[in-house]
Amino acid sequence: MENKKIDKNKLIRYWIDSSDEDYETMMVMFNSKKYSWSLFIGHLMIEKLLKAYFLMKKSEYPPFIHNLLRLAEKSEIELSDQRKKELVTITAFNINARYDDYKMSFQKLCTPEFTTEWIETIKKIRLWIKKLILH
Repeated sequence: MENKKIDKNKLIRYWIDSSDEDYETMMVMFNSKKYSWSLFIGHLMIEKLLKAYFLMKKSEYPPFIHNLLRLAEKSEIELSDQRKKELVTITAFNINARYDDYKMSFQKLCTPEFTTEWIETIKKIRLWIKKLILH
């Protein structure tokens, strides 16, 4: 990817549009009581926005990583300790929803209350990153 010229604005728009679709999917999953999957999709949505921000800031293709804290750090976003903790937790949703070793315990953790709290946090982070991108 490094050697290819990228259309920065087009790719940023792609990441944002794709994250918006994921937002809708996250809400459908949440409303269908598919709690662990709604949090998994929430992770994807935040990852895509961070990749859009990285591209905007660095003018290069974002790294092929899923760790939200690392993406934010590589993008040189100023983060509070609370935001760092949130990104670490949301990154865990990616692993816990995907791998059979973790799925059962994660599904038990994803009560309506737990999921509602994290969906609200994910929504706030989404708006915060979009504001950084669209300033």
